[in-house]
Amino acid sequence: MENRGYTQDGSVDLRGRPVVAAETGRWKACGFLVGYEAFERMAFYGVAANLVVYLTTELQEATVSSVRNVTTWSGSVWMTPIIGAYIADTYLGRFWTFTISSLIYVLGMVLLTAAVSFKPFHPKCTATSGSLCPTSSKEVAFFYISLYIMAIGAGGTKPNISTFGADQFDDYDPYERKLKTSFFNWWMFSSFIGGLMATLGLVYVQENVGWGLGYGIPTAGLMLSLLLFYIGTPFYRHKVKKAESPMKEISKVIKTALENRQYKVSGDSKVLYELERQQYLTTAKRQLQHSSSFKFLDKAALKESTNPCTVTEVETTKLFLGMFLVWLTTIVPTTIFAQVNTLFVKQGTTLERTIGHSFQIPAASLGSFITISMLISVPIYDKYFVPFMRRRTGNPRGITLLQRLGIGFFSVIFVMIVAYFVELKRMHVITRYGIKGPKETVPMSIFWLLPQYVLLGVGDVFSAIGLLEFFYEQSPEGMQSLGTTFFTSGIGIGNFMNSLLVTAVDKITRRGGGKSWIGDNLNDSHLDYYYAFLLVLVSVNFGAFIWISKRYKYKSEVAVGVAENGAVQMEDKFGDAHRNDSYLGEKL
Repeated sequence: MENRGYTQDGSVDLRGRPVVAAETGRWKACGFLVGYEAFERMAFYGVAANLVVYLTTELQEATVSSVRNVTTWSGSVWMTPIIGAYIADTYLGRFWTFTISSLIYVLGMVLLTAAVSFKPFHPKCTATSGSLCPTSSKEVAFFYISLYIMAIGAGGTKPNISTFGADQFDDYDPYERKLKTSFFNWWMFSSFIGGLMATLGLVYVQENVGWGLGYGIPTAGLMLSLLLFYIGTPFYRHKVKKAESPMKEISKVIKTALENRQYKVSGDSKVLYELERQQYLTTAKRQLQHSSSFKFLDKAALKESTNPCTVTEVETTKLFLGMFLVWLTTIVPTTIFAQVNTLFVKQGTTLERTIGHSFQIPAASLGSFITISMLISVPIYDKYFVPFMRRRTGNPRGITLLQRLGIGFFSVIFVMIVAYFVELKRMHVITRYGIKGPKETVPMSIFWLLPQYVLLGVGDVFSAIGLLEFFYEQSPEGMQSLGTTFFTSGIGIGNFMNSLLVTAVDKITRRGGGKSWIGDNLNDSHLDYYYAFLLVLVSVNFGAFIWISKRYKYKSEVAVGVAENGAVQMEDKFGDAHRNDSYLGEKL
């Protein structure tokens, strides 16, 4: 076939026709996707950042109840992508799964705006002063149904839009491969812009102008971003599905390994079954090299067994299990981040927030400093840190994926140390001035909380972006959407864990008539004890991460296509294969 400059990875257009590399993909296509991401994040954080305030003021929920409801909803938003990614990887593909889900997402936002805007839908509090509104009212139910419709829509958009963006770069084109190393940094940059617009602007509008307008603006922005997304359709590249669901392959490998458990495995890869390389070249599938991790699974590929799996199928399973172990260590750090929209906000409402004579800073707006610090840090990381470390290490990324995560996870420890001592300071001021009432303002500036927000932002440049990139790059072929849900589900489980911890700690500390660490009156609670507890958790978690990272084996592929010089062996795309992070602890 005549080569018209088609992409080397077999990408096609929406009708299944090969696409010309120079006319499609790259940043030309990603510009539309990045625009959508900014507006979508503005919509999400426009709801999430101030939701605990809405629940405690408009619905008059208790502190523990509101924190639990916020984190349960947030957890659902980050967990539903598992379903959306499975549908995309197995049935509909990323584009069509995103298309359907985005309409559901917009529907949820429209209903949510109606719930806070129009009297027939707006929850009415008829309880006496000091009591709580009944949460079983039809209006409250409508509000929560709207929230969870939004969560369902996010399930199909979140895991597919970022991976669809990464699909716009050809791994087998050296120039595009280089462009792709910066993609996730700038993708998250656009996400931060959306978050900044929400925490700086929308939060103020919600508290000082009206909740209807505060939700209506991001709803309109989301509709506009979808229009922009579809305008870019002619420029998009689509990956061709080349195999059955990878999850079926993983199940097959585990089942076969268990059936062959009586066999002994040697270190010689020659006893393992694999297809001829030409078969991979013909089908344009990616062949994985044998690794020494999870040796038990090699029994599934023994030639002497009946109906053996291929080495590539076994390595796919190993990658999945390796990513799962790394995923386990992401739960505690994301639990800490869940404090931003819950306890950090409630803590901020007790402090002095007035600037000048009358302007009062919304407590949730302090979250904008996370975004600002990230916006400043991303260009510094991409333009200065990576080139500097690249010269020292020879790694195209500057540092390995797991080293990047390790720095991010280590920074969370400092976040909790700072949060603990700031809370001690707040408690000291409360004692000094004899403050007891829940509505009394502690004479201490809200900007004392600023360092913990800034540290979270800088740390997220390493952890959040690093996790998204890690799970995309390490996912087996055809599993990028589902693999990316390791990132989203970690955030989801972290929110659920926060909800569980807050509920459990509240109940345990109330026993025997004791004082809750997280009571409705934070001026008469012990939030410092709770932060110390979280500090212990993140420290133990970091030790577990170091242990796992030392044993992790990066994905190593054999080339899908034949290069111009006829070579078929390709080094790992980003220089992380065959590297282990046994020296990770020394480098942090």
